[in-house]
Amino acid sequence: MLLSEFDYELPEELIAQRPIEPRNFSRLMVLDTARQKIRHEHFYDLQKFLTAGDTLIFNDTRVIPARLIGRKSTGARVEIFLLRRLDATTWETLAKPGRKIAEGAEIFFGKELSCEVIGRTDFGGRIVKFKFNGIFEEILDRLGETPLPPYIHEKLADAERYQTVYNRERGSAAAPTAGLHFTTTQMHELKNFGVNLGFVTLHVGLGTFRPVQVENIEAHNMHEEFFSIPQETADLIHETKKRGGRVIAVGTTSIRTLEAAAIDRNSVAVGSNSTKIFIYPSYKFKIVDALITNFHLPKSTLLMLVSAFAGREFILQAYREAVKERYRFFSFGDAMFITNRI
Repeated sequence: MLLSEFDYELPEELIAQRPIEPRNFSRLMVLDTARQKIRHEHFYDLQKFLTAGDTLIFNDTRVIPARLIGRKSTGARVEIFLLRRLDATTWETLAKPGRKIAEGAEIFFGKELSCEVIGRTDFGGRIVKFKFNGIFEEILDRLGETPLPPYIHEKLADAERYQTVYNRERGSAAAPTAGLHFTTTQMHELKNFGVNLGFVTLHVGLGTFRPVQVENIEAHNMHEEFFSIPQETADLIHETKKRGGRVIAVGTTSIRTLEAAAIDRNSVAVGSNSTKIFIYPSYKFKIVDALITNFHLPKSTLLMLVSAFAGREFILQAYREAVKERYRFFSFGDAMFITNRI
């Protein structure tokens, strides 16, 4: 398929610059793929479209303060963006300005933290080895900044608003934004209603946001991301499938985790692994029956994923309607629930 087949026009003013309050007061577009129908609701209405015995799978990753601003020995300003931890002191990163950061360069982030560039990555990034005294995570909390996507131009008053209410595992460079709509109260209500809540971890890195730079999308290579599935979640998925319930992924990171770990149509592998899975139309889903997601950038791998799930033509029709109805787009925008059973 061609990259140009996943384009759409979006007025810039529809790109959400700040989160809505309360979290679940965002709008919810419901896509019925069986009947090719679209409904307009609010996220607090989600329970109307769920059935006792359904299972929601959340990505419990936590965004780290992944942006570090430092200086070379020459005094030149350098930005290091943490992508993926390779060992206790070594990280895969993006560096700016990359063309001026050679192997062997040393970068200082104040007195307590520095790093040396020890290699390059196949996507133009840098592999760096940190030197520090103390606990790296605590130093990072003091010196790092929580990164926001480049299309958000306003500073966030509360950094926790770019975290889900159920985050647990540190490691992401970006939030699993479909989960930002859930409140703790809503999750309790869904559980009391009979909906099961399960958790996986995928640390969001470059793979989710890396631009597709080839016209033939099948030639695009995804970046590797770490994921983990506990036994409890695997058991929950298996039991849900046996009972005829739906496994509903909360976000594209959850769906990528489950599909990457699928053993068959009823079970997933337990444990930690990494994935470069790229889902686009013609992909046959094994585990996930329904999807909660945000609205995604034109020509992005995320738009291709939801097109694989709901059909490219139906998704582009829904996006045109979302523009017409003035939905809010991207990370702090509104949500979509895609299902074939309402």
